[in-house]
Amino acid sequence: MNICFVNATHKWGGVKSWTLDVAQGLAEHGHDIIIAGRSGPFLDKATARGLETLALAFGPDFNPLLIIRLLRLFATRKTDLVVVNVGKDMRSAGVAARILGIPVVHRVGLAGDMLNTWKVRLLHRWVRPHILVPCHQIKTGLVQELPYLHSREISVILTGKKPVPAPPTTVHNPVRCVSTSQLNADKGHADVLLALAALKNQGHDFLYHIVGTGSSEAELKALATRLQLDQHLVWHGFQADVQAILRQADVFLLPSYSEGLPNALLEAMAQGLVCVARDVGGVHEVWPDAAPDLLLPATGTAQDCADILADLLQRPGQELAELRRVFWTAAAANTVDDMNTNVENYMRSLGKKQ
Repeated sequence: MNICFVNATHKWGGVKSWTLDVAQGLAEHGHDIIIAGRSGPFLDKATARGLETLALAFGPDFNPLLIIRLLRLFATRKTDLVVVNVGKDMRSAGVAARILGIPVVHRVGLAGDMLNTWKVRLLHRWVRPHILVPCHQIKTGLVQELPYLHSREISVILTGKKPVPAPPTTVHNPVRCVSTSQLNADKGHADVLLALAALKNQGHDFLYHIVGTGSSEAELKALATRLQLDQHLVWHGFQADVQAILRQADVFLLPSYSEGLPNALLEAMAQGLVCVARDVGGVHEVWPDAAPDLLLPATGTAQDCADILADLLQRPGQELAELRRVFWTAAAANTVDDMNTNVENYMRSLGKKQ
């Protein structure tokens, strides 16, 4: 199949990570793939993976020059399927694909990514995209929030990651914790800092590696200083190779208040990290049954987080190593290869109508 992925977003998100994994898997299976998006890290990473890319300037919605360019691209490449992410993609690539009679897959990362507006409703009715989501929680949310959608329009394929060959069998002393989410208020980093301050005051030792940037970065750094945590923290900023930092950690922390199926969590599980996460979005759909006590309630407080971490830090190293295997085993049950096979079968089932 000839497949074109189009993504107009500026920031890095889970759909971009998913796109790179799926596009590479499809290319390895012999499909002709091109990724179109804005110049920058997304296309750079796609190129580094050996994928063909096309830099686009999107401009306003329904940009006629862009639509004409995409019409020519799809016609020249005999495109069978177009995969889009956000509304701007739909109002450019979706329009071009509809004119040419090419099926469109709308990969939705969060239920809130689609709004119940007249523009969205009318374009959805005209383009008739097939909606693909990474977990059942998002499908349920879309049906509840958007009355014009039908459950049959939405397919679920769980995101998978490539697990390391075997889980690590050792734990650092002191234990190394890590978070790899954007430093925004909804990601809950402040709760972790407050929890760690409580642990420090109780005499616990630890290191906390924080990867990423965001709108709350300065505020979080100031909070860490007020809590006298600076000697326990390492701020890494943006990192192109997050996996290298995950491999040096023991415990992954995701106290986010809003998620779909978080790539960050899946990547940590695939590396065999013990995980502590808030029970939001589709987190429980991939969470191992053997570790319910490490799942922070959706409305849990910083003290709840502190209680979970205190329990972890008091456990023997061998017990933490066994927990690493628990999370690695859960990740190995749904790998990136499994996901790519499922996506390939799904896309083949849509096919271009002749």
